[in-house]
Amino acid sequence: MNLTGLKPPAGQKKARKRIGRGMGSGHAGTGFAQKRGFEGGQMPIHRRLPKRGFTNIFKKQFAIVNLGRLEKLDGDSFGVDRLVELGIIKKVGDGLKVLGSGQLTRSITVEAHHFSKSAVEKIQKAGGTAQVIGAAAQ
Repeated sequence: MNLTGLKPPAGQKKARKRIGRGMGSGHAGTGFAQKRGFEGGQMPIHRRLPKRGFTNIFKKQFAIVNLGRLEKLDGDSFGVDRLVELGIIKKVGDGLKVLGSGQLTRSITVEAHHFSKSAVEKIQKAGGTAQVIGAAAQ
């Protein structure tokens, strides 16, 4: 037995933790801390590409009802208040517009801000009346 043969019991000595030595150390930074679209200082693609289109800030948003929907409802007179009450339209917006999609087989009276030509023809052909309300008479 001599001093060169001495060693500690198995598992007692452990290698020290090497901090800050790259991704394999287990202590490298986690996550990704750059903004979306960042391209290393290069002008991002969403700023390089031309912008397309146009948004009309004066566009009118009408509540739209088709004649086929009015055909299925009970009653013979329909105005804005009645359609809101029935839950057919949620928001009136810039007015109510009646379109001519669907068939109309009975006489009804409709009050709206705008009518399509086909809607007026179908209402009058069925014996009903289409009344334009508001200052935006067509």
